[in-house]
Amino acid sequence: MKRIAIILVSATVLTAYAAAQEGTQAAKPSTAPKTSSGAKTGTSTARSSYERALLKPALLAAKAPDSFDVKFVTTKGEFTVTVTRAWSPLGADRFYNLVKHHFYDNASFFRAISGFMVQFGISAYPPVSAAWTNANIKDDAVAKSNTKGFITFATAGANTRTTQVFINLVDNARLDAMGFSPFGQITDGMNVVESLYTGYGEGAPGGAGPAQDQIEKLGKPYLDKGFPNLDSIKTATIVGPVAPATPAKPAKVSATRPSAAVPQKQ
Repeated sequence: MKRIAIILVSATVLTAYAAAQEGTQAAKPSTAPKTSSGAKTGTSTARSSYERALLKPALLAAKAPDSFDVKFVTTKGEFTVTVTRAWSPLGADRFYNLVKHHFYDNASFFRAISGFMVQFGISAYPPVSAAWTNANIKDDAVAKSNTKGFITFATAGANTRTTQVFINLVDNARLDAMGFSPFGQITDGMNVVESLYTGYGEGAPGGAGPAQDQIEKLGKPYLDKGFPNLDSIKTATIVGPVAPATPAKPAKVSATRPSAAVPQKQ
């Protein structure tokens, strides 16, 4: 599986956070469940399947516009992410291609930790997760700090970013020195992000939340059955401004699988 961003935070980050807060090693990020009784305010309906283009990561290599907005419709409401490519070029390009092809539709916020961050980015569909497992991109230099409202790719070590990202719920500047490079920020609806369910905490092993490897293997049914309170994304759509994207050279894919102990991705 992927780390926290691909998991929100790498195993290293989770470990550091858990050690500081609870004196124990942090486990991989877990999704934030949504209360079954909670009202679902999003108006868009999530797709029931996925684009076949997502099975070919190497072909999804368009260059992102200098700046673009992404509207997320979730089970708790809507929020908007504004991406600035100059902050993290490779990360912005990857996020642009994933959103453009609806990778995040129907995905859950599988790891949400109050006072830290909310992580997502494991596909609801096992075949898609399998295709992106080793589709790593190189790291970008850290140009912006991991402060409240900024969104960043999770990792499992150097040059292991794939699809998992996290949104900082508080100022987490300590992550800057660990190489976590924000590529955008919440510009509308931060209150929605802060309302996402955080009751499950960290994922397995070590926590009561979902295990990343099981999400990858079993998809959304695993989460719906075992973690019914998790909030999820109905749709994630590029809404503008969108300049014509120019082709970019495909990123090299690493054959090395990220450590499962990384807090971000598995």
